[in-house]
Order: sequence, then structure tokens, then C-alpha cells
Amino acid sequence: MTADRIKNILIVGGGTAGWMAASAMAKVLGPGYSIRLIESEEIGIVGVGEATVPHLKLFNDLLGIDDIEFVKQTQGTFKLGIQFNDWGQLGDSYIHGFGSIGHDISLLPFHQFWIKARQLGLATDIGAYSINTVAAPRGKFMPSATDVPAGSPLADIAYAYHFDAGLYAKFLRGYAERIGVTRTEGKIAQTRLRADDGFVESVVLESGETIEADLFIDCSGFRGLLIEQALHTGYIDFTHWLPCDRALAVPCEKVGPPTPYTRSTARAAGWQWRIPLQHRTGNGYVYSSAHLSDDEAAATLLKHLDGRPLAEPRPLRFTTGMRRKGWNKNVVALGLASGFMEPLESTSIYLIQSGITRLLSLFPQRDCSTVLADRYNAQTAFEFERIRDFLILHYCATQRDDTAFWNDCRTLSIPESLRENMRLFEDSGRFYRNAEEMFASVSWVQVMIGQGIVPQGYHPMVDQMPQDDLQKFMASVGHVISSCVDAMPMHQAFIDRHCAAPKVTF
Repeated sequence: MTADRIKNILIVGGGTAGWMAASAMAKVLGPGYSIRLIESEEIGIVGVGEATVPHLKLFNDLLGIDDIEFVKQTQGTFKLGIQFNDWGQLGDSYIHGFGSIGHDISLLPFHQFWIKARQLGLATDIGAYSINTVAAPRGKFMPSATDVPAGSPLADIAYAYHFDAGLYAKFLRGYAERIGVTRTEGKIAQTRLRADDGFVESVVLESGETIEADLFIDCSGFRGLLIEQALHTGYIDFTHWLPCDRALAVPCEKVGPPTPYTRSTARAAGWQWRIPLQHRTGNGYVYSSAHLSDDEAAATLLKHLDGRPLAEPRPLRFTTGMRRKGWNKNVVALGLASGFMEPLESTSIYLIQSGITRLLSLFPQRDCSTVLADRYNAQTAFEFERIRDFLILHYCATQRDDTAFWNDCRTLSIPESLRENMRLFEDSGRFYRNAEEMFASVSWVQVMIGQGIVPQGYHPMVDQMPQDDLQKFMASVGHVISSCVDAMPMHQAFIDRHCAAPKVTF
């Protein structure tokens, strides 16, 4: 078996995907593997993904990266969730918060009790019963506390990060090189395939150097240098359901303390993001070119900035979807090379992390067994499709009819898998999560309610709680959440005390 073992791994492309892959593989596989990464300073990275989901903390923990040092080195801030404005209707606002909602009882999730209480006028907005969704708009933040009673909401605070994606890649590059990854500066001029089985044998740099490997990781971005240009894997297009195909990104001056949440505001033909960092604010407009011109999009984006723009808006064109195979022969694609899900729920970096974890779990011998590759591809496709459905939910569950874009979204034909989930929830507030999908049940519940899908009924077991007890239960949960948030420090104060980055001037 030793002779069949993979020894040489070549990562094509740097950026967040390349350096995440290099760092994790070097850390987990250890010194018995040669890991090399090729990138060119002349080729820019997309790097607009500056918001994450809580899973990234697990990745950093795997690498042994200190949370505070990571935030400091990447000009980062903390994220308790995403605020959605004007999505269901103009004037609407809700927060998709990380973590839990309320307090579950026996087999019933909290929101089942909330549905009945809401119908009886005994409960307020569901966001009032989650520490994240109450703390976020108040500008409060802290990590989980260890000196509070078990069961306190302060003991279990889920959070993610906002950070400068370029600085994160730089941070990981330093980490990876310290543990043995070799970086090569250069551009690939040619990819050579083996004649007998079509596997990638080597790449040839513009300098003339030929580099062979047993396993190739394609992190070359939208080009898909190996997975598509060399292996012609094919692409599954999701544009029918997710019509936005352009984005403009621009940083602006920081104005006021950073909010501990990402903001997503629906616009006439898409939506605008706002991501606060320590040294600036990231902004962008994701839109449909069939409904809006590039010039109109730029004007809208610049009009709604908090502060002075620090650059010209940078354009990005994309086709939402995924490769037909993320693992083809001896090539595994990660990041934009594997597919693209628009950044509405900050899934891009998670998908890199998930792909790396899946590859390490199914790590092959040199023959790159099709049995392993097939399982990898099936799990990847399922994950992409479930994220696709979650994103579509934001667009189709709307009452907006003020523009052609929103009329098209409101009336589009959605996947049957999503339709079934929406129908089930609207009937009686039920949602059942497949353990392998990314978003937890509470995420689906918050977005469906936030987008105006109101359950008509609830689980019959809720009626076992007398109405007086239900009223007291809802009031108690709301009081505990409010009191805990009162005790939390301000987000800016926490950063100033623990992880303030060096000042940057533009």
C-alpha cells in the first residue's frame, strides 16, 4: 500500500481557497507529504467574500489558530447574524441570527410554542427570543462565557467573522509556509494529461519548469484551469432560480463603530451588502444584468454608502451553479473553481472549508478511486443544492411587486425540494433538517418567518401547556434574553480591549 500512497500534492492558485487547502492539508496530513502551491502575483483574486458563518471557527481551531490573533491580523470584526432589509416587503426588517432561539421543551422546538403564543397575542417578534438577534442591533458582542450558570444564553453564543479576505490569505500563507508548504511564483502555460487514463500528469509554467504531482487541487477561480479547461468537467447552471449574475464591490471609509452583523438590503434588481471591518466597510451590489445596467448598479451602490468610497467599484461576473464533478480523476476543485453560490448567506468560504474536510475524510490512494470520488461528488452536489434552495427562499418568498425583477422572483418556478419544505412549514411550522446540510433548522425557521411565511398551525403537543403557563414561559424567555444582552459589552469595546488591529490609513 505504501507504493500506492499519494506523496505529492499540487495546489493551483492561492487566495483564500488555495491557502486554506494548503494549511489544512499540511496540518492534518503531516510531514509525509510534499505540498506545493503555485500562484502568480499578476493574477488578482476575487476576494469579495469578507463575511463568514460560524463554521470557520472550527477550521481555525483545527489549525490551532488563536481567535483573537486571527481577528487582529485580518482587521476583523465579529458577526452574530445577517440583517435583511426590504426583502419580504418594502420596510420589512429581520435578522437571521446564528445560534439557538428560545428554549426547546422535550421534543418540541421553541418556535412551535411561539406560533401558538403569537396567534394568541402573547408573544412578540421571534427575534426577541434569541440572544444574537437582540444583541446585534444593539451593537453588543461577547464570546461564550465560562463563568455563568449552565443553560444561560451567555454560555452559548454562536458567532462568525467579518475580515479582509486578502489579509486572511496572507495570514494563512505565513502559517502554511511555516509548517512546510512550498510556494512557487508563476503562471501555468500548459496542462499535460496522461495518455492511458486522462489523469493530469503535470503542469508546465511559463518559465518552462514542469511540475508533476499525484493529486491536484484546483483553486484557480472561475477559470477552472484544471477541472474545466483541462478535464472539461462541465457546469450545472442555477441561474434559472438565482437570476443575479453580476456584482460590484467597493470599500468605503468606516463611519461609526462596526455593527456585529452583516447587512443585506434588497434593491430594485438585487441586493446590497454592507460588511464592517476595523479599518473600512465593505460594500457591494449583487444584481441581475437582465434587469439593471452596470452604470445604474454603480450609481445605486455609491448612493447608499455610509462613507467616502476608497476605490472605484470593481465588477464581477458570475454564473451561479456548480461543476458536474468537484472531483474528476485526480483533480479536486475548491472555491470558485468548484462553483459559485452568490454571497447572500456568506457561504463561499464555508464551501471551501467543507470541500477540504470532505477530501481529507475521503482521502485517496494514487489511483483516486472512483468510489471515493463518487461519494465526494454526491455529498458536494447535495450541499450545493440545499444551499441553492435556501438562497432561492429569500427571493421567492416575497410580496414585493414594485419592480420587474421582484415580480419575476416572486413568480418563478422553484425546485420541488424547496416547495415541499415551504409547504410543510406553512402548514404547521415543521422543518426537518438533513444532518449533512449546512443550514440548521433555526436558520430556515428564521428566514421563512422573516420572509412572511406564517405557519397556519402548530404541533398538537403544544396544547399540553396551559395558556397561563405559555404566557409565563414566553415572558420568561424574553426577560432572560434581554437581561443577558444588557450584561454584554459593546462590540467596539470588546474589539478595543482584546483584538484591535494596527491603524490603517488610505
